[in-house]
Amino acid sequence: MIQFNNVSKSFGHQQVIIDASFAIHPGERVGIVGPNGAGKSTLCEMLSGNLTPDKGDCSFPSSQRLGYVHQQLHPGSVHATLLEYVENALPEVHTIMAQLQDVEHQLQTASGDEQERLLKRLGNLQTELEHLGAYELKNRAETILTGLGFDTKRFDEPFSAFSGGWQIRAELARILVARPDILLLDEPTNYLDVPAVEWLRDFLRTYPGTMLLISHDRYLLNSLTNVTLEVMGGHVTRYQGNYARYVHDREARHEQLLAQKRNLDHRKEQLERFIDRFKYKATKAAQAQSRQKMLDKLEEVEVHSIAVRGPKIRLPEPPRSGQLVVSAEDVHFSYDGKTEVVNGATFSIERGDHAAFVGLNGMGKTTLLRLLAGKLTPTSGKITRGVGVEMGYQSQDYADTLAPDKTIFETAKENAVNRSEADIRNLLAGFGFYGEALDKTVRVLSGGEKVRLGLARLLLRPLNFLLLDEPTTHLDIFAREALQDALKEYKGSLCLVSHDIEFVRAVSTTIFALTPGQITRYYGDYDYYREKLAQEQQQLQADQPTDNGQKRRLEGSMTARQTTANAPQAAKNVKNAPVPAPGENSFAARRQRRREEAEIRNEIAKLKKPHEAVVAETEAHIAELEAEQKSLYDTLAAAAPGTDFATVNKRLAEIGRLLDDEAWRWEAASTEIEKLVKECEIRLAELRSGE
Repeated sequence: MIQFNNVSKSFGHQQVIIDASFAIHPGERVGIVGPNGAGKSTLCEMLSGNLTPDKGDCSFPSSQRLGYVHQQLHPGSVHATLLEYVENALPEVHTIMAQLQDVEHQLQTASGDEQERLLKRLGNLQTELEHLGAYELKNRAETILTGLGFDTKRFDEPFSAFSGGWQIRAELARILVARPDILLLDEPTNYLDVPAVEWLRDFLRTYPGTMLLISHDRYLLNSLTNVTLEVMGGHVTRYQGNYARYVHDREARHEQLLAQKRNLDHRKEQLERFIDRFKYKATKAAQAQSRQKMLDKLEEVEVHSIAVRGPKIRLPEPPRSGQLVVSAEDVHFSYDGKTEVVNGATFSIERGDHAAFVGLNGMGKTTLLRLLAGKLTPTSGKITRGVGVEMGYQSQDYADTLAPDKTIFETAKENAVNRSEADIRNLLAGFGFYGEALDKTVRVLSGGEKVRLGLARLLLRPLNFLLLDEPTTHLDIFAREALQDALKEYKGSLCLVSHDIEFVRAVSTTIFALTPGQITRYYGDYDYYREKLAQEQQQLQADQPTDNGQKRRLEGSMTARQTTANAPQAAKNVKNAPVPAPGENSFAARRQRRREEAEIRNEIAKLKKPHEAVVAETEAHIAELEAEQKSLYDTLAAAAPGTDFATVNKRLAEIGRLLDDEAWRWEAASTEIEKLVKECEIRLAELRSGE
């Protein structure tokens, strides 16, 4: 069991973690979420021993091996080949192998009891090697490297010959090969393309140990985790379930705390009123003292005012363009004049299309965006922009164009057209800039902050065609969700490249899949593309003869047939995948889904019934009490002779208490109904997404 006991950690004057206490049980798969800079990585750094808590302690069983994948390379030799570097994930294997050879050498001359002892030792060493999977290390290394997008032809190249991003991938492969008992993953999808993210998800689904995953990738968090740790405002809160369940439960918990605080404040007000009224009255002094003791014992209810979601981003209304936004005709491009990155690309994007380029790194996705944006000129072929197209391009180095001496607000305002200051501030808040931070100059911002500001500046302009290259980089989950919602509602056209699968799923309506030698267009969203790709691969396997063991099948990899080619060129003439027909899904599957949806709705309806009865009952009773209350106030106002004012006032006080009680009953029942409605929505969404 992993234990954190009253752990606190600060850096300078900033308190990052405050009295964190929680446990992670063996086999749990934990997602760690929270805003950038909240302290998520700090938790893993302390658990791995790279940081020491200022207070408290954290630990895990010494018998278990821990593997930590973060954005720093292993200090081992970088002069080894790629395959050697990854295969050498378990240095203890070499020690055991040396001991094994030594025992085998001694056995040649041993006899009697000594021989029996050595044979037993030999068996124990072989068992250790089998437990570590030592005899499968090379095969595991090759399989994992290929799944993460490495070309088999480069396995024997020096590790140091690879770029930083590919070295980080190799470090991830190295840890996965080691199969540790506890796996710490800090943003493992950085530097991964979409196919590699898909492969990693499928691989980690079968991982048997305890896993802690820091990620802004909701696709991975929802697919892989069953516990969520929220790190926010210095506090660490444990929630059961994946990210989607966490969002639902956190909102419910927040509402519950608010209700508790309202109840507590109401109770305190009643006690204080009694004390103030009777503390100086001799006959009531004892009761007043008793109420004071009750008041002193009441514990405060803390309600943190940190929002679950980022502020809503509102994009300006785009001007109308012509039907054709941009087209490419037989476009070729080469950076060095020798190797073509784009080879004969022909495709078009029309008004309203939300297109995504997906494919392995090196297939030319970013190059195509640069060509469409006019930042690169085709070696041959033609790119035509349509009538009335107002284009905005966000590249990965877009932040370098920001003026260093201007403030964040000034930088945003100079690009805003017909936008109020409130609109500008709201959009900046969606990207993590608010309050005093708006007065910071660009010069003092980090690289990630500059990227976020550059994207915010771009989206303030009224554009009808957006080209976005990895727009979610350096955004936390809340900012990603806010941007995603804004782009879903965007009426203009856009084309994006992103490794955030959930973002692509939500925003794109058509997919351009880049594979060696061609672009294939799928006239549907990302889920439709995945479905058609699976059907194509099944057909391909059915058409191929048995391989007789000559080709290794990469289990769970959707990119096996792509990664073996590793051609540097991308995109010949576009190949159009079939448009999904209304009857494509089988009638039986649709009927089964409708049946399951009906079962969920019926189950929730039964759970709602008693609460709905309470709501109806309390509303009727409140109406009766309010009618009686009005009648009594009328009686007092009339002041008719013979009116028993004491009795009327007593009844009015009693009605006030009854109305309070009924109001709390109504609110509690209504809150439960809202929870059940949200739960129904989540379960139906999960059923429809197939996750």
